[in-house]
Amino acid sequence: MLRLNDIIEIVKSYHPQADLDLIHKAYVYSAKVHAGQVRQSGEPYLSHPLEVAKILAELKLDEASICTGLLHDTIEDTLASAEEIKQLFGNDIAYLVEGVTKLSQIKFQSSEEKLAENFRKMLVAMSRDIRVLLVKLADRLHNMRTLQYMKPEKQEAIALETMEIYAPLANRLGIGWLKIELEDLSFKYLKPLDFKDLREKIGKTKRDRTKFIDEVSYEIRHALSSSDMIDFDVSGRPKHLWSIYRKMVDKSLSFEDIHDLIAFRVLVGTIGQCYEALGHIHAMWRPIPGRFKDYIAMPKPNGYRSLHTTLIGPRGERVEIQIRTRDMHEVAEKGIAAHWKYKEEGGVPILVSDVADKGFLWLRQLMDWQRDLKDPNEFLDSVKVDLFAEEVYIFTPRGDVIELPRGATPVDFAFAIHSNVGTHCLSAKVNNRMVTLRHLLENGDTCEIVTQKNQQPKKAWLAFVKTSRARTKIRAILRQVEREKSLEIGRELLEKEFRRYGTTLQKWTKSPEIEIFFKQHKYRTLDETLIAIGYGKLDTKAVIEGILPDEARIAPQAEAKKSRLSQLFDQVARRSNTGIKLEGIEDVLVHYAKCCSPVKGDPVIGFITRGRGLTIHRRNCPKIMELDSERRINVSWDTNSTLLRPISIRVITDDRGGMLSEISTVFTKMNINISEANCKTFGDGQAINTFKCSVADLDQLKKVIKMLEAIKGVHSVERARSKE
Repeated sequence: MLRLNDIIEIVKSYHPQADLDLIHKAYVYSAKVHAGQVRQSGEPYLSHPLEVAKILAELKLDEASICTGLLHDTIEDTLASAEEIKQLFGNDIAYLVEGVTKLSQIKFQSSEEKLAENFRKMLVAMSRDIRVLLVKLADRLHNMRTLQYMKPEKQEAIALETMEIYAPLANRLGIGWLKIELEDLSFKYLKPLDFKDLREKIGKTKRDRTKFIDEVSYEIRHALSSSDMIDFDVSGRPKHLWSIYRKMVDKSLSFEDIHDLIAFRVLVGTIGQCYEALGHIHAMWRPIPGRFKDYIAMPKPNGYRSLHTTLIGPRGERVEIQIRTRDMHEVAEKGIAAHWKYKEEGGVPILVSDVADKGFLWLRQLMDWQRDLKDPNEFLDSVKVDLFAEEVYIFTPRGDVIELPRGATPVDFAFAIHSNVGTHCLSAKVNNRMVTLRHLLENGDTCEIVTQKNQQPKKAWLAFVKTSRARTKIRAILRQVEREKSLEIGRELLEKEFRRYGTTLQKWTKSPEIEIFFKQHKYRTLDETLIAIGYGKLDTKAVIEGILPDEARIAPQAEAKKSRLSQLFDQVARRSNTGIKLEGIEDVLVHYAKCCSPVKGDPVIGFITRGRGLTIHRRNCPKIMELDSERRINVSWDTNSTLLRPISIRVITDDRGGMLSEISTVFTKMNINISEANCKTFGDGQAINTFKCSVADLDQLKKVIKMLEAIKGVHSVERARSKE
C-alpha cells in the first residue's frame, strides 16, 4: 500500500514550506475513522484516500487540497461530521470536504432529469472553488483504476458517466494526461472486446513503432541541431487507445489503415523557437495542407498552447508533430493547476492563480447563459455543447475574434455577438460571400451579419444552431410566441364557456372564488390559467366547476365544449395495449415518435400534439428539446404491458463471407425478427449494415447489441436514429 511518506516527498519537491504537520494530522484522522473498512478489492479503505492525495500531489496542489484528498470520504462513509472537520482542520478544508461530499452524492446513472439537475449543482460547486472538482477528478481516477473489482453492470454505468462527464471536464480544465487515462479506462469497460482487440494489435507492432520513433526523432534532432538550435527536446509516443478507436469508427477505417499512430513532441525554450523549429521541420518534410493549427496565437479555452502540424515523413508515413515551450507543456499536462504558484503573504506561503479570471471565464459564461433555463433536461442538452466541443475561431469585420464550437453557423455567431443581433439576423456574409444561415463556419473565417428590425428567429434554426446561447435565446423567443398564442386561445375558449352559462369571464376575474381556484390548482394568475387551457392542460369545465356556485351552473342546452386535452383523452381505447401510463391512467391514446423510436425501459417523456394526442419520445431525444417545454408531460411505461417496438440497429463490420449469416444467427437466438435489412459495402473492406427489427424492451436490445459486438469482424454496433 502507498505510504504517507511517498506523498510527503512529492509535496516537498514543489512546496518546501508546506505545512506537513497538517497533512500528517489529516492522515492520522482518516486512518482512525476509516479503521476496519475495506474496499471491494479487500485492501484497507485507507489505500483509496492515500492514492487520491498522491494524484493531487502530482498536480502540485496546496496542503488544503492534499488534506481534502485524505479526508474526502470521511463525512460520507464514517461517523465524522462536518463540524468536527471544521474544528480540527479549519474552514477552508472543511468547505472543500463538504463540497466533494456533495459531488459524491450525485448519482449520474439515475433518471435523466435528476442527472441534469445534479449536473447543474456540480457546475455551481465548480464555479465557487475549482479545487472541489480537482479532488473529485482524482477520486474518480483512482476508482476507475480499481474498477475491475466491481460488478459488470456497475462497471459499465461508472465508465459511461466517466466518459460523458468527467473526462470532458478534465479536458476543459486542460489536464491532458488525466483526460486520456479516464477515456482509455472507460473504453476498457464500455467496449471490452474492441479494447482488447486494439490493444493486442498495437502490441504486435510495438517493435516497428519503437524503431520508427527512433528514426523520426533522430531526423528531427539532426535538422534542428544543424540549424544551430541547442535548447530543445524531441520525443515520440503512441496515441492513446480511445483516440485511435474513435478515428477508426468515425472514418470507417481498419487498424491497418491508420498511419498516424504516433505523435511527436518538440519542446523548446521560447515562443520564437517554436516557429523557428516549425520552419526547419517543414523544410525537411512536406506538410499536409489544412493540417496545421496554431494554438499559440489562438489558445484553446482551457489554456492549451502549441503548434500542431502533420507531414509526410519517412517511408511515406504521416507524422504528427506538436511544438511548444516547456512552460506550455506544463500547462498542457497539468491544465489550470499549472498556473498556481506559491507566494508569501504575512509570512505564510499560499497558493494563488495568475490566470484565475481567464481560467474560469468559460465556466462563468456557461452559468450566465443557463441561468434562465428552468428545464433541467434542456440545460444538460445545452451545456454539453459548450462544455465538451472542439473550437473554431471566427473574426468579426473589425478583426475581433469570436470563439465558437466546431459546427457553428452564422446564427451562432450572431447570438455570440449580441442577443439583438441574433434575434434580428436576416442573412450573413462569410469572407465577403453571401452564405445561408446553415453554413458551417471554419477556423479563420470572417463573418458579417445582416439584420432587419422585423426579423424574428425561426423554429427551423433549432435544427442547425450549435451553441447553447443561440439555442436558449431562440427557444425563449419561440416559447414566448407560443405562450401568447395559447393565452389568446385559452381566453377565447374560457370566455365562450362562461357565455354558455349566461355570464362573463370579466365578471369573475376579481372574485374570491377565482382566487381559491388559483390556490387549489397552483396557478398564480389568470394568464397562467388561460395559457394552461390554451395548451390543453386544463379543461374549461374544471374552471367553471371551480368558480361558479352550484346554482349558477345550470347545464346549458348544448353540452359544454371540452378542452382539447379532454377531447384527446376521451378518445382513449381502453382495451388497447399502448404500454404507457399517464399519471396513473392506463392505455391513453399515444403515438411513438419515429425520430427516436423509444422502447420499454427507455426514460421517456410525453408531448401533447394538437389533433394527434400524446407523442412519446426518449428523454434524450434532440427533437423533444426543440419542442415547447410547456406541452411536455411526465409519463411512464406500463410494466404489465407486452409491446414490441420497432428499432434500427447499425452494425459496421468487415466485408467478408459469412458475416451476414453470423449476424442473422444472433437475431434468431434472441427470437428477434428482422423486418428489413440494408447492407452496403465499401472499397476499404468494410460494410455498414442496418437492420430494422422489433424488441420487447431495453434489456433485450442491450443483449442483442452485446452478442453482435462479440462477433469477430464487427467493429461497432449502435442503435440508429431515424432521420425523420
